[in-house]
Amino acid sequence: MTSRTWLSGPWRACAVALLSISLMSVTACSGDGTPPPGSPPAASQNPAGSPTPSATPTPTASYKPADATGKAQNVPVPELPEAAKAETKEGAMAFASYWFSLLSYGYESGELKILETVTSSACEPCEKAKSVIQAWHSEGRWLVGGKISTPSISTEFTKSAEATYQVVVQAHQTPLTYVRADGSIARRDPQPDDTGNLLFVAFKNGAWSLVDVGRIVA
Repeated sequence: MTSRTWLSGPWRACAVALLSISLMSVTACSGDGTPPPGSPPAASQNPAGSPTPSATPTPTASYKPADATGKAQNVPVPELPEAAKAETKEGAMAFASYWFSLLSYGYESGELKILETVTSSACEPCEKAKSVIQAWHSEGRWLVGGKISTPSISTEFTKSAEATYQVVVQAHQTPLTYVRADGSIARRDPQPDDTGNLLFVAFKNGAWSLVDVGRIVA
């Protein structure tokens, strides 16, 4: 990542109870095979002891990170935390973490649609990051690494005149390797230092969005 910020470098558990009922058939012989009066009818369906059919589980595609042999596969899509659905201090911090997880997802998968829905197009550093991701997930190219985590997030949760809140985020990103379509390495970035990021976020129409981001310089 290269820019003035970090560019340096959804339940209810279903329990199925199976009730096994043993049925005893009483069979009596009477010339025509009809049970004598008072005898219970013979079982006509599943015999006792028959196994109960069970649903076949649907296979889940396995996640495979990108490596020298090819692109990442079945990258888990980040889910919006429940806390990030409210205009609260916890909500702002949860959204900040979610936003970086979407950026990380973009580096791995090349998918940016969800990130774009929660990011202002006026955020210049965001646009620069997106351009790098798009370029290296096109024409057969891919990226290895670049996963982002957020070890520390905090906010005073004070609303500005512009109706934004500032959230301070420490971001950690693993090294990036840029791979050409033929599998050759174009570039390897060293492990970047963790960065301090100042996110400007807003809550409008019942949802959070990122307005801008700046780098905190010590």
